[in-house]
Amino acid sequence: MPVVGAAPPSRTPAVSLLTFLPFALLAGLVLNGWPPLHRLDATVTEHLHGYAVAHPLWVRVMSVWTDAFAPMPLRVAALFLVLWLVRRGARRLAVWAVTTMVVGGLLGPLLKLLVGRARPELPDPVAEAPGLAFPSGHALNAMLAAGVLVVVFLPRPSTPARAGQPATGAGPGVQAAVWLGALLIALVTGFSRVALGVHWSSDVLAGWLLGLAVVIATTAALGVWPRAASHR
Repeated sequence: MPVVGAAPPSRTPAVSLLTFLPFALLAGLVLNGWPPLHRLDATVTEHLHGYAVAHPLWVRVMSVWTDAFAPMPLRVAALFLVLWLVRRGARRLAVWAVTTMVVGGLLGPLLKLLVGRARPELPDPVAEAPGLAFPSGHALNAMLAAGVLVVVFLPRPSTPARAGQPATGAGPGVQAAVWLGALLIALVTGFSRVALGVHWSSDVLAGWLLGLAVVIATTAALGVWPRAASHR
């Protein structure tokens, strides 16, 4: 398990505020209908939709991925992780993981209502999704899950060797696997929403930014900054 350390209390509000600024800026651009952003969204959606219409297998792959890493399956996986943490006595990390998933899960629908952005309306759509668009719930929850994965499992301090046995702990290969898994969950899940034509690219970017902001803010507030363990 990673060793955690508390963030200085005086820095926690500042860190929490700064992490939400990129999302707030993007939300402002969307609300004001900034033309360059609108053109970028339309261009990306048009190209990806054209490719999807011509490649049914691609649509199938994206659909399977987006369903497998939808918000509810990720929340169920997070619940099992929390139970595992509690069983191992890592109650602080368990509380942090629950807080992170709940806060992000509540913020997403609330901000959708506040922004009120419609989803893309495409000819011959390859997929459908209900509700409003900004921010993408799939991208948000995927980033939350990726953040939980990284904070819980990295870094993993090595256990000192004894009785002639080699030291144990996460080597570079395991650390690389954790980072790769986290990146795939966040990036491919978000991309799948644009590839299927159910979100604008800025919706997904907003979901990533908001998810990252929640992870950083809750990590600072609850003092679970990962750091390498010191051992004799």
